[in-house]
Amino acid sequence: MTTAQTRELDVQPTPLALLLLGREADPRSERGVECPGDLPSPSDPDLVERARAAKEKLGDKVFVLGHHYQRDEVIQFADVTGDSFKLARDAAARPQAEYIVFCGVHFMAESADILTGDGQKVVLPDLAAGCSMADMATAEQVAECWDVLTEAGVAEQVVPVSYMNSSADIKAFTGKHGGTICTSSNARRALDWAFEQGEKVLFLPDQHLGRNTAVRDMGMSLEDCVVYNPHKPNGGLTADELRAAKMILWRGHCSVHGRFSLDSVDDVRERIPGVNVLVHPECRHEVVAAADYVGSTEYIIKTLEAAPAGSKWAIGTELNLVRRLANRFASEGKEIVFLDKTVCFCSTMNRIDLPHLVWALESLAEGNLVNRIEVDKETEAFAKLALERMLALP
Repeated sequence: MTTAQTRELDVQPTPLALLLLGREADPRSERGVECPGDLPSPSDPDLVERARAAKEKLGDKVFVLGHHYQRDEVIQFADVTGDSFKLARDAAARPQAEYIVFCGVHFMAESADILTGDGQKVVLPDLAAGCSMADMATAEQVAECWDVLTEAGVAEQVVPVSYMNSSADIKAFTGKHGGTICTSSNARRALDWAFEQGEKVLFLPDQHLGRNTAVRDMGMSLEDCVVYNPHKPNGGLTADELRAAKMILWRGHCSVHGRFSLDSVDDVRERIPGVNVLVHPECRHEVVAAADYVGSTEYIIKTLEAAPAGSKWAIGTELNLVRRLANRFASEGKEIVFLDKTVCFCSTMNRIDLPHLVWALESLAEGNLVNRIEVDKETEAFAKLALERMLALP
């Protein structure tokens, strides 16, 4: 991001936010993955042309998916853009494409593999592109949670609802236990369905989306919700608390959306009179309660498309998307700024850069299948069952 672009969005870079993750600048960051070949230099002036040539050589054999949070340098080569579920469905609708190159994160590529045909191969340009939220719920932890619910005598009343931002293992657990998947767009419908099946919901892995949907959209109280912490004995909850709760929220969150605070909202309203605050439902409850508009990534885009010229907006979601929207609507006189005053990229989304994309496309063009994401058949079957329940929602 250039200094000019940073100034346009009214954000201030911080040393921590600008760490080049994967370069081992931060000992707590994820480690990068070595490619079995020579990764092009990011300073190679021919990268754009190399990507274009490799994609042209592959022709209809390759279909490139680009999540909204990806870098501009990567998005320019995407055949379609969208959120994770839309992209997985777009891939399934292209059975003629032998290779699906998913420019996103690991759980998204897994979902694409689950929904595409056996003859299609899903490739993730950098295997280190994970999701901190998805990693907050492992299969072992969720199995232990179910044991806790069983011991409390409530498991038979509980229907699991898992956010799309979860691993294939968690989706499979959900399918096996009679639950469904949801997106940030249809979480309300998924919860309505779940409460028709049982008395309680175990919501995985994002506590904020679960809480916001239950309280803001469905009229429950905060007291109806408890948070299960997998790092504490019995999730940090008593059997009585589990019996009294309607929503059992997993202690997970998005590291990007979770950073926005009520102070962020108050500050932007003071700095920009008349600003509309538009946030994603993965934000904290107090942020969502203070916002003017709340909705999924697609909702955010459509709201800005319909906004009148000259309107002012502070957006609480990933910075790559906010920057792209600010540039897109600048000619219409719409002022769009980032809700927080410090830079907040999704660090794992940003692992997919142009060198990794070029390496993946050139490898495929040379007949070398790299970084394939493949879900085992049993996991795929139960995960697909949960996804199909979501697709059948009214």
